This record gives sequence, structure tokens and C-alpha cells, in this order.
Amino acid sequence: MAAGHRRARVEDVHDLAAGMPHVTVDHGTGDNPVYQVGGKSFVFFRNPRPDATDPETGERYPDVIVFWVPSEADKQALVRDEASPFFTTPHFDGHPSVLLRASRIGDLTRQELAELVQDAWLSRASARRAKAWLDAHAMT
Repeated sequence: MAAGHRRARVEDVHDLAAGMPHVTVDHGTGDNPVYQVGGKSFVFFRNPRPDATDPETGERYPDVIVFWVPSEADKQALVRDEASPFFTTPHFDGHPSVLLRASRIGDLTRQELAELVQDAWLSRASARRAKAWLDAHAMT
């Protein structure tokens, strides 16, 4: 299986997010990494919160990763697909992001995860940085 088509791993989130240009890593509560571009978060690992719980046990999910998305339409496309590992909670209503449990990251290929991280970065980078990245990757 080619590297891009293998199942994604949590380490890939870190590698991909840190590998985007102009990225800094802050550490939030619980020392969770928060990947930022220009001081704006685009991927972060969330602490267990009461809005993201196991429906059967009520236990808070300990492994939620937040990814910014370009638009509400993109968000809805990801969370409305029943087969998708992405979800949202009322806390994120109106917020351009989707949630993914680390335990389900293998539902994605590394290539799918790379596209998600790139879109997250592009949605938060300045227009100049986004254009430079798109130009360098022949995506304009």
C-alpha cells in the first residue's frame, strides 16, 4: 500500500500540521498541542469536555481532535455523511470546524488526512501565505 493510501495515524496529524509553512505549536490546557498559523489555530487536540461524550456510557471522549474547515458547507458535508468519522457538537454550532476522535483516525487514509490538514491551514492562513502555498503546489 502506497504511503498516501495507508491508514492515517495520530502521528500523521502532528507531522502534517507541523510541516505546513509558518506553523507554531502552542500548548493548551493539559499540554495538548495547538497548531497555529499567524497566531490562528487550525488543528488542536482537545481536552475531554462534557459536550463530547460516549452516548452509551456518558464518559467524556479523551481523544478529540479539532480541524478548521473552509466553510459551513464543508463542515456539513463531512458531518452529515453517516459513514464519516467526523462529528460536531452544539458547542461548535456556527464554528467552521469538525471533530474527529483519534481512535477513528484510521477510518481515513493518510492522503485524506493530509487534505484535511491542508484545508484547515488554508482556512486560517493569511491570503498572502495561502496564495504562496497554493502557487507552490500548483493549486490555484
